[in-house]
Amino acid sequence: MNDYPIEYYEFFVSFNEGDYYTCHDLLEEMWMTDKDNLFLKGLLQMSVAIYHYSYGNVKGARLMMQTSHDYLKGYRPKFWGLDLEKVYPFIEQSLSVFPKDIDKVPYDKVSGLPELPHLLLYLEDN
Repeated sequence: MNDYPIEYYEFFVSFNEGDYYTCHDLLEEMWMTDKDNLFLKGLLQMSVAIYHYSYGNVKGARLMMQTSHDYLKGYRPKFWGLDLEKVYPFIEQSLSVFPKDIDKVPYDKVSGLPELPHLLLYLEDN
């Protein structure tokens, strides 16, 4: 298995625990040292999209998830031990789930939004 930055490993744990805010912090820390790495930025945008959606910012979630889709496509099918062919269905399903006619809902109404698909991330040997 390759050696990746510790933050990358921690990202997987945080993502699978549903702590998307921490995912953002971990990925941003790595991305700030390598701003040309659109793979990290794509994962960061995906995490931010889920976080936005969980707080009712539907428009922000749509925009971030679409950006994630666009950034990650150049890294398919697999990059840094992550099988993007397992991530892409999640991104595309999420984009189809986000209500198109809603930009924002109050936090107390978030439970009325359609539920996002579930995704577990894990590293695979190359």
